[in-house]
Amino acid sequence: MESGNPLLDDYVLGLCPAERPRVCFLPSASGDADHYIVRFYRAFSSHRCEASHISLFRREQGPEDLRRHLLSQDLIYVGGGSVISLLGVWRAHGIDAILREAWEAGVILCGLSAGSLCWFAEAVTGFHGAPRRLEGLGLLPFSNCVHYEPSSERRQSYHGFLREGMRPGYAAEDGAALHFCGEELSRVVSSRPRARGYRLDVSGQRVVEMRIATSFLGDRDAAPAVPLPEALSTTIAA
Repeated sequence: MESGNPLLDDYVLGLCPAERPRVCFLPSASGDADHYIVRFYRAFSSHRCEASHISLFRREQGPEDLRRHLLSQDLIYVGGGSVISLLGVWRAHGIDAILREAWEAGVILCGLSAGSLCWFAEAVTGFHGAPRRLEGLGLLPFSNCVHYEPSSERRQSYHGFLREGMRPGYAAEDGAALHFCGEELSRVVSSRPRARGYRLDVSGQRVVEMRIATSFLGDRDAAPAVPLPEALSTTIAA
């Protein structure tokens, strides 16, 4: 949901086999902020999809049967904010188990910032101050770092965590998205010409950072999103 830049939103919608896909927004990481929910409905308007959202902090709104609703979606979109708050409220309501079930059933999962970190086994978060490592849902058996800009504190901290034993993983600069099919990275796409994704590992005490070829979605010759088989577990992490 980049302001004025629909390229990533268009990409994830293009992965859905349905002509008018059902898309559910989980704004949990922002505390279900009203302005974020409004942005979602503007980006995923009714002529493009059948949009809905779930507010866990205000349960007087939204569907009563959370499991049934989430499993009926084509795409589940997770917003940014505090991944610590997100994971806490999800686990309290059983959403973590439902999302794994949805992923295994072929529902496309995507998200940005905290909505990327949550899918991985380990992640680097800096929302509450200095970067720290945490455990995510573990759908993807790697570590993850977002906002991976050249001079960012998160980048330096991620390298330090890797040297301390954090599992190898993937990082994304702002505007880049990691597209996984099952547990395998399928491709990296971006909404900004210079945004890149990276694979990180450790050799001894040396961090090995490998830039991954990235397709800018604004290029005329960029490969379009192809609707996926319904049984394929898919995650888009930006």
